[in-house]
Amino acid sequence: MNVTPQEDRRVYLNTAGLGRMPAATRAVLTEWARHEDRHGPYELEEHLDDIHDELHARLAALLGSPPGDNVLYTGAADAYATLLSRLPLGPADCIWTTPYESVANLTTLLALRDRTRCRLDVVPLRPDGDLDLEWMAKHISDDVALVSVIHVPAGCGIVNPVEDVGRILARYRCLYAVDASYAVGQVPVDAARIGCQLLTADGWRFLNGPQNIGFAYTAPQLRAALAPNGVTPQALPHGAAVAALNTALAEHTARADYATATDLAVGLRAAVEASPGTELIAPGRIQSGILTFRHTELSAAQLRRQLAARGVTVWKTVAEESPFYLPERGVTTALRASVHHDNSPEDIEEFADALRAVLAAGAAQREKAARQLPVPRQTAKRPAGRHLTVVPGGPAGGGRLEPSA
Repeated sequence: MNVTPQEDRRVYLNTAGLGRMPAATRAVLTEWARHEDRHGPYELEEHLDDIHDELHARLAALLGSPPGDNVLYTGAADAYATLLSRLPLGPADCIWTTPYESVANLTTLLALRDRTRCRLDVVPLRPDGDLDLEWMAKHISDDVALVSVIHVPAGCGIVNPVEDVGRILARYRCLYAVDASYAVGQVPVDAARIGCQLLTADGWRFLNGPQNIGFAYTAPQLRAALAPNGVTPQALPHGAAVAALNTALAEHTARADYATATDLAVGLRAAVEASPGTELIAPGRIQSGILTFRHTELSAAQLRRQLAARGVTVWKTVAEESPFYLPERGVTTALRASVHHDNSPEDIEEFADALRAVLAAGAAQREKAARQLPVPRQTAKRPAGRHLTVVPGGPAGGGRLEPSA
């Protein structure tokens, strides 16, 4: 388990949002930031040449790509927007995306559509939530100029079949872009096997690196399409972040254990499924270490706060992060938990205990509130339609209630 500075024992299940930097990575980030403070950014860059070489070699090994084809950006969204917004498409072209696309990427694709007057289509899903590969194989043509697929979405844990998609697209002229922000570091990623021309990722999620640094694999076909604009980033990541990411990749290579993370994800799902009132948001047949769920009575914000009070860190996700998927299914907010190989089975047990305690406390509060509701007063009512009627033959001056006709 990575050694991470902590003041107390907490169960951290939000690596999808921000991975915990190991102590060695944090020390490198601090050291180089201080170096820049003393000597300035230009002198810092002179000392980073060897680190850049190491980093690009490690990225190539991680992504299954040539070292010269990877470019550093301030993040995956930055790389995606910078590169795809430059594509020279036209009215006859078509872009394919999926219902799992992120709001950041959709913003870029919609702007590209509006600028070039191309068409933007959404690949349908099968009933089980998987991408409809048969539809893709049937409808792909050279009119399709760009296909964008998220490997693992932020709002749910499905692992999309990016390699199968790549095989369908291989015979056609389209560029294939894969957003691997939530995949790199938690599932194996190989750009060559995927067959994509663009693969983007962040350094601060499952790689446990610093924030504000990411990278992109840019294949020769993409670079040719972008000429003369090229793949130069609009803003370079901070030098200290470059050095820290290099250390984080070294740590990841030494410690990565995808099998352990898979086992932990199974335990995480079982804990949620065993909790009354929970509903999983887990489409597709293959799941990652990201699990999204909601509760019938407690809001995601309530759950997150109460779990945090019991020492468990998770995250609240909102529908706007996956605007083509979650809102269509009536989801506005949900809770997201994510495991990493630096978690342990004990973390899952503590999460399960905390979740049970939160739900039990919520049920007790609702039961107490129901008992304290004021009971409506019952007002006696005279029988409707009754009046005194003198019955012939009765005692003089007497009468009895008779129902009116």
